[in-house]
Amino acid sequence: MEKKYPHFTLRTLLSFLLVFLLHRSTEAQQICSRPGATPPTIKENNAVGAVVTTITTEEGVTLTIASNPADSFGLSGNDLTAVKVLDYETKTSFTVDLLCKKGDQFLTLIVVVLIENVNDNTPVFEKSQYTLNVDELSPIGKSVGAIVATDADKDRLYYSLVPDTEGFKLQENSPNILVQQVLDYDAVKSVTLILSAQDTPTSTPPSFTATATIQVNILDIDNRPPWFQPCTETTVDKSKICLSSGYTGTVNLTEQEVGALPLLPGPVHAIDGDKGLNVPIIYRFPTGSESGFFQINQNTGDITMSKAADVAGPLTLTVLALQTSNKDQYATTTVTIVVVKKSVNPPQFERMEYEGFISADAGVDSMVLESKASNRPLRVQAKDTDFADGVNPDVRYEVQGSNEFSITQQGFILMTKNVMPGTVSLNLHAIDSSNAESTTASLKVEVMPEGVLGAPSGYGPGDMAALGASLAVLLVISMVVIGLLIFRIQKGKTDWRKLSEANIFRSSLGKGPGGLKNGVQYTNEGFQNDGDTNSVGSKGPEEMDGKRSIGNGVTSRAVEETVMKVSAPLYSNLLLDTGSLAGSDKADSEKEVKPILTKERRVEEGYKSVWFKEDIDPNAKEEVVIIPDNGEREGDDDDDDDDDEEEEEGFREEEEEEYDNSSPQTPKVLFSDADMDDGRGVRFEDSENEKIQTSDL
Repeated sequence: MEKKYPHFTLRTLLSFLLVFLLHRSTEAQQICSRPGATPPTIKENNAVGAVVTTITTEEGVTLTIASNPADSFGLSGNDLTAVKVLDYETKTSFTVDLLCKKGDQFLTLIVVVLIENVNDNTPVFEKSQYTLNVDELSPIGKSVGAIVATDADKDRLYYSLVPDTEGFKLQENSPNILVQQVLDYDAVKSVTLILSAQDTPTSTPPSFTATATIQVNILDIDNRPPWFQPCTETTVDKSKICLSSGYTGTVNLTEQEVGALPLLPGPVHAIDGDKGLNVPIIYRFPTGSESGFFQINQNTGDITMSKAADVAGPLTLTVLALQTSNKDQYATTTVTIVVVKKSVNPPQFERMEYEGFISADAGVDSMVLESKASNRPLRVQAKDTDFADGVNPDVRYEVQGSNEFSITQQGFILMTKNVMPGTVSLNLHAIDSSNAESTTASLKVEVMPEGVLGAPSGYGPGDMAALGASLAVLLVISMVVIGLLIFRIQKGKTDWRKLSEANIFRSSLGKGPGGLKNGVQYTNEGFQNDGDTNSVGSKGPEEMDGKRSIGNGVTSRAVEETVMKVSAPLYSNLLLDTGSLAGSDKADSEKEVKPILTKERRVEEGYKSVWFKEDIDPNAKEEVVIIPDNGEREGDDDDDDDDDEEEEEGFREEEEEEYDNSSPQTPKVLFSDADMDDGRGVRFEDSENEKIQTSDL
């Protein structure tokens, strides 16, 4: 049978026990205690023997350690000390039990020691090197990845990225790496970054930093079509394209080529525009573009003939290149096949090896010479025996293996840049552009030191200036000489004109029916001393060997002999060039010239008449003939006068007949009026007494 205890009896026992313990605890607190209400602390990395706290005890109380974790603490009197170096990262707190005993009283004093953390640890990245990938053309701000470091001290870490201008940056207060600018795989394929983590915002000690190397790879994406090669890359609005000029080839008319056709600048070939992907390419002819003569290998792009071409001229083919993985990425190009008549002989250089010379100081665009001691430029030519003269107009020349020299279409070698002395080896290439036939030859150019060549290899601006100056001087001298010659000729014409007119005048005066009779000369005696020393017929001191002078030191016989030696055309031209026989009015000059010779002396102003001692009708309209002076005086008999008149009449008839048969341009009688005084010439009058012209004498 279960024994039952009264309820109040158990509750009473528990109450007595609690009161007893409280009483004993109160008594224990009275014998030892720890000052302060908060637990004592000590910084990690402490010195051995550092005091943690001091226990207060009554006199006679004995203090011992009842519980000591890892034997980390000890007592020095009433001081609780650390006997080991404490580490916060290892253990953050310790509980030490102290036993206080006095007589039969004892007390267990529990002391909780807190370890204070200090910054004594460096941040740590999980790895020293990281690799991240990002697509090209990714939007700005896209996250590439976050690399986080840890710190045992639990400190906040501050991150930085070096460099921060290579297309990437850090998100603020975060190790998250973002795209900073548009990335292009062809421009930059990878970037190496250094990420740093620091446990303080500044470098104030204590401060610890950790670093990690991050390689960011830019990945190529499929954003470009195939590119035919070769091509010229260019950028249009941040998009990169590649421009190709197409391909050309040549086939013979009515002949089917075997194998792949040789093309320029090379066989048909395309690559993926996204070089990082390098997707395989296939080739096709779009429907209707193959012209029925050609076919293409879809894997290699080689073009072959399916049959011979029967039409001469160019045939244009369109070639399509597509990516195998994405048919939407494609490109086209043109292949021009020229169908030509077959050439029998290709062009050939005249020599297989050429040698040229040029001075190092010749200057750009100077010609290479064929020898050291001449200025003759070296000329290379490729002859084509299909042409009669060997010159094929479709041949063009190239220099291969050097950019220091070039060749003109005429085959002259030019120096395109300054070259140091020495020997330069070149390859010359001649190509028939009509059928792509070609030939080669070698050329060695010996670049001589300055002053070694016997003659300059080129003409510079200074040389041309000197040549121009020399030519200018020669031109001036030539102009002076020509001027002097013209002056002498004009002067000679004037002198000759005077002599000619004097001879005409003399001939008119002395010429009778039978010409000059007995060498008698006729003069105007009445006017020989009028002071006109330059006029014809004026008597002066210039008489030589008994021959009468006609002026300017020239005798009548000299004039006659000179005139006879001159040809008729020249004589006529000299007269026509003067003003003696042609006046301003040509119509009047065509009229017949009549003489105005009288025996009377007219006193009209500015006019002189020829005066004779014989009686002559002053109103006569016919010509008047001068009667030779036979030494008779004015006192002769009338009979003599009658004889003279008869002789004069007969002489006049003969003269009229002679003048009627003469040229209308030749004056019948010429003498001067007042012009004889100033030496300006002879005045003529017609039958109407009208003035015809005045000529210089």
